[in-house]
Amino acid sequence: MRKWILLAAMALPLAGTAQQQPLQKFILKGKVGNLGAPAKVYLDRRHNGENWLDSADVKNGEFTITGTLDVPYLAMLMLDRTGEGNMAPTGDNDHRLVYLEPGTITVTGKDSVTTATVASPINKEFTRYNLYVSAYDTCMKYINIDYGAYLKSESKDTSYLKILDARFRQAVQVRSVLQKNFILGNPDSYFSVIALKEMSVGNQMNLAIIEPMFNNLSERVRNSPFGKELKKAMDNEKRLSIGAIAPDFMQQDINGKPVKLSDFRGSYVLLDFWASWCGPCRAESPFVLKAYEHYKDKHFKVLSVSLDKQGKKDAWLAAIQKDGVQAFTHVSDLKYWDNAAARQYGITAVPANFLINPEGKIIARNLRGENLEKQLATLVQ
Repeated sequence: MRKWILLAAMALPLAGTAQQQPLQKFILKGKVGNLGAPAKVYLDRRHNGENWLDSADVKNGEFTITGTLDVPYLAMLMLDRTGEGNMAPTGDNDHRLVYLEPGTITVTGKDSVTTATVASPINKEFTRYNLYVSAYDTCMKYINIDYGAYLKSESKDTSYLKILDARFRQAVQVRSVLQKNFILGNPDSYFSVIALKEMSVGNQMNLAIIEPMFNNLSERVRNSPFGKELKKAMDNEKRLSIGAIAPDFMQQDINGKPVKLSDFRGSYVLLDFWASWCGPCRAESPFVLKAYEHYKDKHFKVLSVSLDKQGKKDAWLAAIQKDGVQAFTHVSDLKYWDNAAARQYGITAVPANFLINPEGKIIARNLRGENLEKQLATLVQ
């Protein structure tokens, strides 16, 4: 159900780890045509490690959902016209992302929530921000479609994956330029912080770029929950800088055996964060596998941490088989974005990786495509 949200989160990390704020009430009121029974709406939301699925009947096209929150965050609004519990926000199903915030949020549409207008201060700004980055969203839509077709084809042609990876990299570069323009022109917008957080994912949290841009934002935005969250991420980045000792952790492998990062001391290890539902992650698998096959006899290992969720272990195991990476060490606590190791390493988007030397020091980060093998060639003899 939350797969679509997760795909969006690779590009748009959600607020959710900021310091706790007092709870306030939100009211989500909608009017979508003249729909009635058995139609229902669902609000799928995830925040601070908790999940909620709210619902309401639709009467004369109207519905109301209420709740409480501490800070604004994204949720998925879905319209089920048949009342049969069809809530998956994929394909042609009727859905849209909505920012929840204290107060009243109104959703008004002729016959669909997908094309409806959402009225509230943050959602108005959200719409304006999306106009800046719409070119990226269009590119990613078709990249995901093409990758889905590749998976169904049973093809082993890695040259096509290289084309998809190049398209993905180009789209990310375009988005980064658009985001920088937005940030420079809107220092008092909450979405400048969100754009800056997204940029930090794309450029491996390069503090030489990110920190000055953050300091140029208004005091109001820097001190907002969004701003405090980014400041915390920047501080965490300093802890995970090149040359730092990689923080140790323990998770269970596919057979329930505990595995520690420190178990790999004495070898070069790629600490790789991914998930079975992540197309760009899966597209990286052939490159990581190639590097592993080349250097596995020279003290190089892969520790793969999955951000799959509870109840989806079969999908995780199937992806390992499909991608042919059974030789890697695979671990997970099956807690989705709340994976303990991912939180410890400040992971807000996947794929992400850290190359760690035999002494346990971080020596490179986010090596994509053939860059991993090129880096190893300079280290492993």
